[in-house]
Amino acid sequence: MIEVRQITKAFQDRKRGTIRAVDEVSLTCQPGEILGLLGANGAGKTTLLRLLATILQPSSGTATVGGFDVVREPEQVRANVGFLSTATALYGRLTAREFVTYFGRLHGLAEQVIEERSAIIFRQLGMLDFLDGRCDKLSTGMKQKVSIARTLIHDPPVMIFDEPTLGLDVMTARTITSFIRECRTRGKTVIFSTHVMSEVEKLCDRVAIIHGGKIRETGRPEELRARHGCPDLEEVFLQVAGMEETR
Repeated sequence: MIEVRQITKAFQDRKRGTIRAVDEVSLTCQPGEILGLLGANGAGKTTLLRLLATILQPSSGTATVGGFDVVREPEQVRANVGFLSTATALYGRLTAREFVTYFGRLHGLAEQVIEERSAIIFRQLGMLDFLDGRCDKLSTGMKQKVSIARTLIHDPPVMIFDEPTLGLDVMTARTITSFIRECRTRGKTVIFSTHVMSEVEKLCDRVAIIHGGKIRETGRPEELRARHGCPDLEEVFLQVAGMEETR
């Protein structure tokens, strides 16, 4: 599971001084649950997810992922997490198959395990037609599938997706959202950020709305709609973000 308690990440800016990109955030996500992190660009989504993936260290507060502390036990956290970001780069000269195999070896997996897991993942993601194509020659959607396969090769119990469908065509985006749903069915702890309201409505068990680095609202989609008297989550989000802007 994921448990975050009052975590903060501050950056120093010469003109604006201290910027609290994540400001005393607390949240939880349980096995078999999809938590959607909903926010506009610059709201703090990516910074929070990078803290959970140990790419960044918090300025204060604590977080545990899979039972391991992100500061004291970063290697154990990384071994239990699959982190997918739109900023994830591929090694262009490797084929899709070689790239995923390479990361399997980095995780210390036996060759037979890599082959078995790769075969399942490639089939689920519809990658069989381009496995032997070089990564620098693949389309955006194909590259994202390779990144997901790399993320999943060590079968982590915790999955973190940072806007996984950004810039993808409808069919590829549907494949990825279906895979996220499958992660929940398999009992994985899933947190993903997005600003696509339809994805939240279809996928999420709970939603956390982040704005200005703070979690402003949390709850099941139907709870948030009822609480704010809104017909859909887009209206809820606009209401929450608008209220905060006017304060």
